[in-house]
Amino acid sequence: MDQKRLFIAIAVSIGILLIFEMWNRPTREAEQRRLEQQRSTQVAPATPAQLPAGPAGGAAAPATPGTATAAATPATPEQRIRIEAPRVSGSINLRGARIDDLVLLDHRETVARNSPPVRLLAPRTDVHPYFVQWGWSAADGRTRVPDADTDWSVEGGPLGVDRPVTLSWDNGQGQVFRIRLEIDRDYMLAIRQSVQNRGTEAVQLLPWTRIRRDATPEVAGFFILHEGFVGVLDGRLVEWTYKDAKAEAEKRRGPAFETESAGGWAGFTDKYWLTALMPQNQATRVRTAFRHINDGRDRWQADMALPAAETIAPGAEASFDTRTFAGAKEVNLLDAYASRYGIVDFDKAVDFGWFYFLTKPFFHILHFLGVSFGNFGVAILVFTLCLKILFFPLANKSYKSMARMKVLGPKMSEIKERHKDDPAKAQAEMMALYRSEKVNPASGCLPILIQIPVFFALYKVLFVTIEMRHAPFFGWIQDLSAPDPTNLFNLFGLLPFDPAHLSSLLHMPAWAIAMGLTMFLQYKLNPAPPDPIQAKLFAWMPLIFTFMLAGMPAGLVIYWTWNNLLSISQQWWIMRMDREEQKKRGTYVAPVKPEKAAKKG
Repeated sequence: MDQKRLFIAIAVSIGILLIFEMWNRPTREAEQRRLEQQRSTQVAPATPAQLPAGPAGGAAAPATPGTATAAATPATPEQRIRIEAPRVSGSINLRGARIDDLVLLDHRETVARNSPPVRLLAPRTDVHPYFVQWGWSAADGRTRVPDADTDWSVEGGPLGVDRPVTLSWDNGQGQVFRIRLEIDRDYMLAIRQSVQNRGTEAVQLLPWTRIRRDATPEVAGFFILHEGFVGVLDGRLVEWTYKDAKAEAEKRRGPAFETESAGGWAGFTDKYWLTALMPQNQATRVRTAFRHINDGRDRWQADMALPAAETIAPGAEASFDTRTFAGAKEVNLLDAYASRYGIVDFDKAVDFGWFYFLTKPFFHILHFLGVSFGNFGVAILVFTLCLKILFFPLANKSYKSMARMKVLGPKMSEIKERHKDDPAKAQAEMMALYRSEKVNPASGCLPILIQIPVFFALYKVLFVTIEMRHAPFFGWIQDLSAPDPTNLFNLFGLLPFDPAHLSSLLHMPAWAIAMGLTMFLQYKLNPAPPDPIQAKLFAWMPLIFTFMLAGMPAGLVIYWTWNNLLSISQQWWIMRMDREEQKKRGTYVAPVKPEKAAKKG
């Protein structure tokens, strides 16, 4: 294996990823600024659009779901019942039986002390309406069912732990509709929809629940992060971006995705937040759909219903039991819910990606260390040190080989110069030199090959897990999941302006500079490439990577810097020991720079 070509291939591969990261950075910064302003800005209330009665699954559906028709503003103001739970607050809108007001008390929009809590759900008068709703469709075409402007009565309240509330509505035809809601100490609601038929004839009704977004949310747009529709149905992870769902819905002239399954869960995922529906009994068969509705603006809906309408005889009652998760995607909490309620792969709401087998164990280790040390930045340092110790025997062998390659550098340059017109013969002589010196040129690649999946897995942990969000380190690093805020181009805050507003290239933080310096020192310890062009490329790599990593999460740059320091220390010690051993055997030859060796030849 040509070691230098492998290094170049690896460097180019990582470079492409980092260039893509830098290219997407302005979008993410714009999203961050939007989030800081969005919750304080609301549009004036306008005439609301009449929302459809709900999803209609199967042949029982009397109408196409997702159509919106105009309706007059109701004369009476809507009534609300408070939600007062340990980790969330908000209210239930009694008009339309929906939760359209929910804030997450443990999470704030920014690291600022006066930053407001994150608002997850919002009413139709908000800039980005987002709500959960429950209802029925009339399969018989004659039974009056509640709609988006139905005013429900309430028993109990406010909604809290061990304080359920029940919404009720009498249609005047002999059917009484009820929605009983319970909430736990975290983010899970249990809902029972029931209909009591007091009439003299049987009715056919289809109960449903849905999550509705009446505006397209801003997304990071980064390829390693999924945002949009998500679910696990029949044991299969289903993911649809908003763009793909819109294209598929227009192509099919119906739902972008629809399936019947036993249990499962489905909803909307953002980077850190999730709103998802699931049946309480995971053996219950349900029909789930992802929908895009275009009535002048893009609307999105994830809904869940029974496969077909139920026939309710006179004097009988029918119910549909579901759960709704609305909160932060905390890994341990998702795992606890999965275990408690039998929810399959609920942790996949967190986009651990292809390296799931590494990313999730890395998360648990980092989380344990972070809790133990009280600092996730320290956890990254300790975790990296543990990895170095774990792979020390392998790295030891690789660094010894690299040390020998550095010593052989002059001889390799001499061979290339002597046979510059016959590359095949030069390659044959170098292979003979490797055999005689018992050196494997490929073994020096192993430290880098090991580091690449670790790098990607750790990057995923820092990028997608909420536990790293707003986690401080020391000094100026107050959020390991965000870029280092310092900048060389304004003398680290001495000049009163931010050059990064002019160009993302004008952001050069302190930790990125430290990373570049350590990468340069590591380059100097490695054997110099015999090829002058390769030597120049490798000499420029530290500077290139410094600019590339400038906009990366600070935790990742800290990891890379610390990993470089450990590698430098290990490599220096191994090379020193190898040099002393050669001196004792009398085989030590002082290394000569390739260009000097070429001149001597």
